[in-house]
Amino acid sequence: MLRVAEHQAFTDTGQQRRHNEDAYYARTPVFAVADGMGGAQAGEVASSAAVEAVAAGLPEEGTPEDRLAAVVRRANEDIFRMSREDDSRAGMGTTLTAVHVGESDIAIAHVGDSRAYRFRDGELSRLTEDHSLVEEMRRRGQLTAEEADEHPQRSIITRALGPEPDVLVDTRSWAARDGDVILLCSDGLTSMISETQVADILREATGLEQAGRALIAAANRAGGRDNITVVLFRLEEVGASATSTDTTAEHDVLAEPATGAGASEPATIAGGRPSAATATGLAAPVEAPPAPADPVARRTPRPPRAERPARRRRRFRIPVGPILVLFLVACVLLGAYFASQTVYFVGTTNDGFVAVYRGLPYDLPAGVRLYSVNYESGLPADELTPAQKRTLEAHKLRSKNDAQDLVRQMETGELQPR
Repeated sequence: MLRVAEHQAFTDTGQQRRHNEDAYYARTPVFAVADGMGGAQAGEVASSAAVEAVAAGLPEEGTPEDRLAAVVRRANEDIFRMSREDDSRAGMGTTLTAVHVGESDIAIAHVGDSRAYRFRDGELSRLTEDHSLVEEMRRRGQLTAEEADEHPQRSIITRALGPEPDVLVDTRSWAARDGDVILLCSDGLTSMISETQVADILREATGLEQAGRALIAAANRAGGRDNITVVLFRLEEVGASATSTDTTAEHDVLAEPATGAGASEPATIAGGRPSAATATGLAAPVEAPPAPADPVARRTPRPPRAERPARRRRRFRIPVGPILVLFLVACVLLGAYFASQTVYFVGTTNDGFVAVYRGLPYDLPAGVRLYSVNYESGLPADELTPAQKRTLEAHKLRSKNDAQDLVRQMETGELQPR
């Protein structure tokens, strides 16, 4: 009979997002990852609602697949209801990939483009299929795997929890065995590094904690354009290791562990800033012995004050006024710059494609621009309606999520002419 020998969980905001809209659940025998989406902070609400539904428990009746699917549908109903009750959350949604560990297999319920992998005998196998526009094009033979990985519309998903009152849930069971490592992750990992890189990191790691941290670091080095969440757990046969216990840990890579109610629980829900508990990896690192204290430096005695040669003191007058003015100007410029980096607008690139820009839509003398491209779509502006083109030309300042949602609606044809 199988059991979870240990598990590790990490979440990170990434390099370009201000908020973490990912969430995860990690408590034997159920593990889950959710990646929220929506304007303002609605994505955080959706992903948290999904893992809260998982945390509420599985139904008693049915197969593991049926029980997981029931939880996913319950989460969809909750998120859809909340989006209807609050206009600021309209259209919010989330992915959800959940795994249940049974006696000899694992059951998976899946919606969206978060993924589940199995690492066995040094080889990585994907256990889920993305519900995304690019993945469907790849399955139909319209794109190769390499083209799909680089496609500008690879972030557009075709199925999620929340947008509709009902959702189709993919379920499947996989045979498992002693030593299998299961990886759940949001697309903030797989959109930044390839599956080959993921496999290499898992092969080189000496334990799950080291593997999780290495995966997060690799995604950030590659650009960290999205939130990154990684859940890892290792399976073992009961009795295969008499001394083995289920060790757990949850980490927010960029923040201190959360405190307060629930912080001492062994493994809990995490959304954005998770609870944390200490853990050991498969191979606990050996601490180096403390370095010996530095010897006291020998100092050449200074001559008595009377023997020191007389020095003529010079007084320098610091021009306080001009320095103060320069300091204030620098503060104002820095403040304006950082303020400009918190707003976004939608426009057209020089090549004629729709894009999301970060900053203010102004050009200064000497060719200085107050904006930069944040996301370039594969949608030509020539294909838009006149009303949609006026929306581009208005350069209205928006939040990042609102700007990205607007472009996605244009890409999918959901934006209706006004």
